[in-house]
Amino acid sequence: MYYARVEAEFAAAHFLSRYHGKCERLHGHNYRVLLWVRGGDLDEGGMLVDFGFLKKALRDITGGLDHTSLNDNPAFRGDPSAERIARYIFEKAEELFRAEGLNPGLLHAAEVYETSSSMARYERG
Repeated sequence: MYYARVEAEFAAAHFLSRYHGKCERLHGHNYRVLLWVRGGDLDEGGMLVDFGFLKKALRDITGGLDHTSLNDNPAFRGDPSAERIARYIFEKAEELFRAEGLNPGLLHAAEVYETSSSMARYERG
């Protein structure tokens, strides 16, 4: 099995309205995002997925989140947790794979780091 990943960063603000603690107050993060693909077969050029496509896809997705208030994004239903952000990125990547004619089944996981020690991961089960 082959694995490949790319990463990007974005800065955004959020608060968790159903959480009782300091994260219920408006605050921000410099998010780090990793997008993973995996598969057993390489293309004729010896690649699983072109890094150029993966990097652009992830930059396009995170660019739409950069310097925003994530609570304003209806996809997060008012509580933009790291888990929901990871799923959002994964599903947006699936859309971009389909638009490019690539197999979205190659997507393996999206990881979102709020800090260097706090991360959420979403992968299709």
